[in-house]
Amino acid sequence: MLNIKYLGVTRYSETLALMRDYTDSRDEFSPDELWLLEHQPVFTQGQAGKDEHILCAGDIPVIQSDRGGQITYHGPGQLVCYVLIDMKRAHFGVRDLVDGIEQAVIGLLGTYGIKGHSKKEAPGVYVQESKIAALGLRVRKGRSYHGLSLNVSMDLEPFTRINPCGYEGLQVTDMNTLGINEEMSSVSSRLVEQLVRQFGYDSVP
Repeated sequence: MLNIKYLGVTRYSETLALMRDYTDSRDEFSPDELWLLEHQPVFTQGQAGKDEHILCAGDIPVIQSDRGGQITYHGPGQLVCYVLIDMKRAHFGVRDLVDGIEQAVIGLLGTYGIKGHSKKEAPGVYVQESKIAALGLRVRKGRSYHGLSLNVSMDLEPFTRINPCGYEGLQVTDMNTLGINEEMSSVSSRLVEQLVRQFGYDSVP
């Protein structure tokens, strides 16, 4: 069973608390869930994050997160999908989850004629050498939360204030820059289709 939730534009700290609550309170019968949303502007610092990768946050808040990875940016025009899966029940390892998410994004981009690829040494999805999607996950009690962010049509300037994902000089792009002018709702639906296919869910309400 998989539930899909469209949450609109949310505050990062509030959504993080909700993810933790769901992960801690669910049992072996609780459905897996995909939460699709956009965040108000925020930099999030992963567990391994180093302050040196924050160059000039300016007026954008920096929030410590319990996901993996370094610093990244979330803001309007970026599709965030939080993946709340009972990995033990699904017989997934962390590598299975990461690979599945990356392949779902690559498949989505392919439906728009964009060729994306992953890098084993740097999780996420890239178009040529520019990053278009970031991954950050946390697994607790055999259950995942956090997930992915896909740049659809957004102000990319805040990425210049950080070393994205801890990589100095990493270029970041979005679908709009690549010539795709698509509604967020349509991109969300296509992403759900790809994730459902990758993770083998039979039906989605």
